[in-house]
Amino acid sequence: MPTRAVLTEQPEVRVSAQMATLDTTCDAPAERGRLLAPAAALLTVTLWASAFVGIRSAGHHLSPGALALGRLLVGSVALGALVLVRREPLPARRDLGRIAVCGVLWFALYSVVLNVAEKRVDAGTAAMLVNVGPILIALLAGLLLREGFPRGLFVGCAVAFSGAVVIGAATAEHGLVPSRGAVLCLVAALAYAGGVIAQKPVLARVSPLQVTWLACTAGAIACLPFAGSLWSDASAAPASALGWVVYLGIVPTAIGFIAWGYALSRTTAGKMAATTYLVPPIAILLGWALLGEVPPGLALAGGGLCLAGVLLSRR
Repeated sequence: MPTRAVLTEQPEVRVSAQMATLDTTCDAPAERGRLLAPAAALLTVTLWASAFVGIRSAGHHLSPGALALGRLLVGSVALGALVLVRREPLPARRDLGRIAVCGVLWFALYSVVLNVAEKRVDAGTAAMLVNVGPILIALLAGLLLREGFPRGLFVGCAVAFSGAVVIGAATAEHGLVPSRGAVLCLVAALAYAGGVIAQKPVLARVSPLQVTWLACTAGAIACLPFAGSLWSDASAAPASALGWVVYLGIVPTAIGFIAWGYALSRTTAGKMAATTYLVPPIAILLGWALLGEVPPGLALAGGGLCLAGVLLSRR
């Protein structure tokens, strides 16, 4: 019995130029974000380092609470105007609570407590104690955000922290001694860590601009009890001090925290926290360049350790 050949048509696969263009277009934002994240992190630590110069100058004329409130009010207004221009919608209600926690802990409590602490201890001692914060963030991120405990990250943090300790020892006036100011520095480090841990999950759903604006506004509301001090201090302060308040609100706060949020949304909280160990050496260099404060050789060596630790942690 003769058999009949059955011919099965194979579907023709066509790769169009349109499909290739679409794939390339989809990959481009991810690649651009991967390249821009380290640049945003470097911009953040540079702007935050510059804040130490402004805080040191304005702090001669404004009390700690007044300085924190003034800075946050300026930042909130500037960020709010940008939100209106961009017409970004408000986040979902479930995210507002976390953003408020971030604002109260990091923008308000951290700023006020650290400003008070630096009235009681010198800047070198404060830098040593506050730099416990990135280690706390790495631990909390491993536990609460399930980022794990990468060995390279913690080795890098240990090296960078040792650099911060060297810088603190080189610039401390009386050495590290137990005091109320030292305790306040540790409270500031805890507030900083808690704020970052609260912020990180929200950035998966909310833009860095919205998170920064709402957190800054929440921090300003929490600092409203210092409104009377701000009014009296600002009335007697010179124009240079008020100019520093505006600078602190727009540059390190508004721009710096947006850049931080952008970078944090594209990496782990542990790695971003380790990057902030670059703040002390950059602050030393800025103080050298802008204020003529020649750093001790030991401080420069500590800055080298901070840089090496950050590079290790981000491998």
